[in-house]
Amino acid sequence: MQINKHVHALRIPFYITIPPGIVMERFVYSYLIYGTNGICLIDTGVASSEELIFDYIRKSDRRVEDISLIIQTHTHPDHIGATRTIKGETRAPVAVHPAEKAWIENVQLQSKERPVPGFDNLVAGSVAVDRLLEDNEVFDLGCGLKLQVFHTPGHSKGSISILLLGYMALFSGDVIPVPGEMPIYEDVLALVTSIKRLKSVKGIRHLLSSWDEPRQGDDVYKRMDEGLQYIQRIHEVVLRIAGNGSAPDEMELCRRAFGELGIPQEAANPLVAKSFAAHLKVRDRKNIIQ
Repeated sequence: MQINKHVHALRIPFYITIPPGIVMERFVYSYLIYGTNGICLIDTGVASSEELIFDYIRKSDRRVEDISLIIQTHTHPDHIGATRTIKGETRAPVAVHPAEKAWIENVQLQSKERPVPGFDNLVAGSVAVDRLLEDNEVFDLGCGLKLQVFHTPGHSKGSISILLLGYMALFSGDVIPVPGEMPIYEDVLALVTSIKRLKSVKGIRHLLSSWDEPRQGDDVYKRMDEGLQYIQRIHEVVLRIAGNGSAPDEMELCRRAFGELGIPQEAANPLVAKSFAAHLKVRDRKNIIQ
């Protein structure tokens, strides 16, 4: 899907099997920025996604070897799965925020510290980082294309969002939760701050998320507001379940929260449970988005 003169969006489907054998259909978006001097790839999807990415590039009359930079919005499995393979094919440097470096250079460390179902099937392997991206950094892709980095933690410590200046296309990774979907974040207050920071950027024309369909025009800021409102709703659900006494264990909290949010309870898992548990750290605040 072509977003504008330079940006292309690739929707990559994949599956996760969670105990007791439930198969969940998921998708993630990778993005290509076509310049005259090369192609910047933002996130690589799961292992084997390179086949879809390479096929798209060839069909658009470009070469796979044109990939000249790989930017990771963060280093969760569905974003780095094909990075090792693509770097091996193209020798393109890999760029991440410093806080994400350890988990892409040692994927087994990530698997140990943040286990997710089917991790080894989602990630082709570890890969060396060539460039560290800092908050507010602006760098030139050539031919007048410039990117600005925003450090937007919350979903993960080193999550970044990337703004294509001039064209005002914002690649937001997994920063903005999708209402009705499973929430995944580490620090809920940091997440709220990150979304508000993106909202303060004027003139965004395209919102290009990893786990939502591309948005444009008035839908850009509306989607950010909906993400914040979803976080607040989750907060209220968690506080209601926890009550004034000791909260239930994380998995029980997750199942009950899923029930109130209309998410199938059988999909409850430890990763999402930690997102709900993050709200208990700020249970003294009734409203966390103001």
